[in-house]
Amino acid sequence: MTIDTRLSTSLSDRYLIEREVGHGGMATVYLAEDIKHSRKVALKVLRPELAAVLGAERFLTEIKVTANLHHPHILPLHDSGEAGGFLFYVMPYVDGESLRERLNREKQLPLSDALRIGRECASALDYAHRHGVIHRDIKPENILLHEGQAFIADFGIALAVRAAGGHRMTETGLSLGTPHYMSPEQAMGERDLGPRSDIYALGSVIYEMLVGEPPFTGATAQAIVAKVLTDRVHPIRPLRSTVPPHVEEAVLRSLEKLPADRWGTGAEFAQALEMGSIESRATAASASLTDSGSRVAPLLSGRPRFFASAGVAWIVAGVLGIVASVLGLRLITARAERPPVVRFGVDLDKTEVLPDEPSLALSPDGSELVVSVQRAGRASLFRRGMNEDRFTEMPGTDGGYRPFFSPDGKWVGFIAAGKLKKVPAGGGTAVELIESSWGGGAWGTDGTIIYTPDYKGGLWRLPPGGGKAEMITTPDSAKGELAHWWPQFLPDQRHVIFTNFSTPIERAKIEVVDLKTGAREVLVEGGIYGRYVETGHLLYGRGDAVLAIPFDVKHLATSGSAVPVVSDVDMVSSNGLAAYAVAPSGDLAYVPGSTMLSPTQPEWIDRDGRESLLKLQPAVYYQPRLSPDNRRLAITIGTAVKEDVWIYDFDRDILSRLTSGTANDFGANWTADSRRVIYSSERPVFDLYWRTVDASSPEESLLVSQYDKYAGSLSPDGKLLAFSATPPSGSEIWVLPLDGSGQPRAFLQKNGGRRPAFSPDGKWIAFDSDESGRREVYLQSFPDPARARHQVSIGGGSEAYWTKGGSELVYRNADSVMAVALDLASGRIGRPTVLFTGSFTSGSFSSASYQVTRDGNRFLMIRRIPELAPRQVNVVLNWFEELKEKAGGR
Repeated sequence: MTIDTRLSTSLSDRYLIEREVGHGGMATVYLAEDIKHSRKVALKVLRPELAAVLGAERFLTEIKVTANLHHPHILPLHDSGEAGGFLFYVMPYVDGESLRERLNREKQLPLSDALRIGRECASALDYAHRHGVIHRDIKPENILLHEGQAFIADFGIALAVRAAGGHRMTETGLSLGTPHYMSPEQAMGERDLGPRSDIYALGSVIYEMLVGEPPFTGATAQAIVAKVLTDRVHPIRPLRSTVPPHVEEAVLRSLEKLPADRWGTGAEFAQALEMGSIESRATAASASLTDSGSRVAPLLSGRPRFFASAGVAWIVAGVLGIVASVLGLRLITARAERPPVVRFGVDLDKTEVLPDEPSLALSPDGSELVVSVQRAGRASLFRRGMNEDRFTEMPGTDGGYRPFFSPDGKWVGFIAAGKLKKVPAGGGTAVELIESSWGGGAWGTDGTIIYTPDYKGGLWRLPPGGGKAEMITTPDSAKGELAHWWPQFLPDQRHVIFTNFSTPIERAKIEVVDLKTGAREVLVEGGIYGRYVETGHLLYGRGDAVLAIPFDVKHLATSGSAVPVVSDVDMVSSNGLAAYAVAPSGDLAYVPGSTMLSPTQPEWIDRDGRESLLKLQPAVYYQPRLSPDNRRLAITIGTAVKEDVWIYDFDRDILSRLTSGTANDFGANWTADSRRVIYSSERPVFDLYWRTVDASSPEESLLVSQYDKYAGSLSPDGKLLAFSATPPSGSEIWVLPLDGSGQPRAFLQKNGGRRPAFSPDGKWIAFDSDESGRREVYLQSFPDPARARHQVSIGGGSEAYWTKGGSELVYRNADSVMAVALDLASGRIGRPTVLFTGSFTSGSFSSASYQVTRDGNRFLMIRRIPELAPRQVNVVLNWFEELKEKAGGR
């Protein structure tokens, strides 16, 4: 007996089934006649495998909640039940089409239709949310259109399925929600979803109605989910210029990664869309003209400026005047003549990626962009003219990063191989200036360079033409100052602003120093990477945004309140570097923080380079750590919101979250019995915590102190933890008894190194340090550090592991994994050899980026996904116009 016949027989006293009209992931839909009420209905029958897992009683109990929803834009629930072994529910039959069918036909909807549908759905969501019901599966297929109105179908069905048996959904091969419209929290598997998850899904639907495709697309569901978790939504108006700014702002806010940043209610979202529709007539025409102007700009000049001539400006002003008269508006001539803000992204080639700590510089006139780039594991500087279509490598900048321009734009300063160097911007031979392992300088008009020589240093002054450098500032370790970084000359050339860095990063300050007297003043508390701009503002980084505060450069004083002016900027919390650059010409370039959260894939690689992927979906993975019994993997997974430690069970192919608080948790290490995981947690200092791996008990604090701490490795007997800390004097290595028998004690201080690793016999600790001006791997005898010391790596190295019972050390050097044979009894250390290379993520400031088995035969690496690797820089021309609108100024 077929399913149709069985259904017809079982329901013949209530419904007459006419035909199948559709099917989806959870149910098959039939057109039927309600015999009792003589009306057409949509009879939806759950897929048999899903019904078998859920069970009738629980599902039917949960679905009754939706029967009490009564709203003009919610399709009501007429009936539900069980018949012939099938679970079904009944809704009105809408003689129209779904939004999906209309989008398939038209691709993009007229603005008025898209806004009307969006407002009606937002109103329906607001009503349901106030009655405690979350839809969980808003998508075009579930929005029906009939006589100009929108109706949300299947309201609460996904909730009923989740409540009745969601924990067993994997048995059916199904999932709740559709990847294109899933909120980040739903994509991460959160069970307790709130109203803002539906707001996100509706925002995705409206985005598709306006643009023609959802915010994120991909070849597989995994690829889409990875983008939902990490990528930033592309703005709407560059894709469809007639969309009013208020509509774009409303939709983009609904698509924020963090639920708290979205609209709080459907009513707020609907109101925001209504505001946009009211203003659409007044803004659409001028927006279209502005965007059209930006598109023709590259034809008017070698550099994409809008008003290339007075003639073009006159024509555009005249057209705007006609539009203004038609709409009954008044336009100020000066406003019409202002150059528009033009945005675009520039991408590196597929063989090139941005490093984990990106840095960039704009020439004073904004015509040149220089970026630090990695290609085949090797760093160098790449430049691109604004009238060119690609980046090109700058000769002589091998190993270079942290670029900065001279005031005349003819030279680019940078750091490479422990030296501060300069190279002609147009190409030529690089010139060594002075020793420096840090970089990031400021160039005065007379040729003076202010720079920081090392990680823990103050500011130094290098006179024009080179010579002996002079110290200007000294970090006050008693006040918790770690270093003075990222200087910039103010217009008077007498004062320099800089970042006074402390940990946690919230304690960092923007200060100004008088080069004649040495006097210092604090300008901003809780900011990094300060930059003065000629609009009368001081810019600085905080969180993932650039803020602006009014700044009187003559009196060296800030006033008023700071406001965010650029969002989604990559910030490097370990060194106070914000990846943005501003040219005096008024242009801006920055690296989006979301693009740096590029999905990756863990994989096994043997010593010959043979690869095999783990059964894990792409996500932002860091710091894999194998348990001593080799049964499980602790790994950090990051999103745009936070980082957490997760546990992967190799035998069962199950990934479960270990940490779930509000703090960033990362850098896991296992205890010797494989029962606990030690990790760093940002509260706001990076303190050490541990927790049982089965989460059977709450986490416990292991070590709390005033400086950041990162777990390294355990001694062979499991009694001691070697960890690194970052006091103002530099990175140090300490040892902590895990049985509570004593306090932590210092092992190596004063730039003693990072990422300590105990040898199998417990007599040595391997670590990496940049004391030579380049990061290298060293060995130090334990417990007496004065007994012996050896350098292992040659030409750079970090992230060391012991293998083969202590007779071999492996480490990373850029994209290569190296191996060195050891015989420490005789003091013999072999020459490093390359095992294999690849496009792998590099280690963080604190923790290694890979893991190796004890026998040294298999390596667990985190491989970049080439098509998703970070390679985009955003450019905003005439950005000062936008800055003045947001923050005031001249």
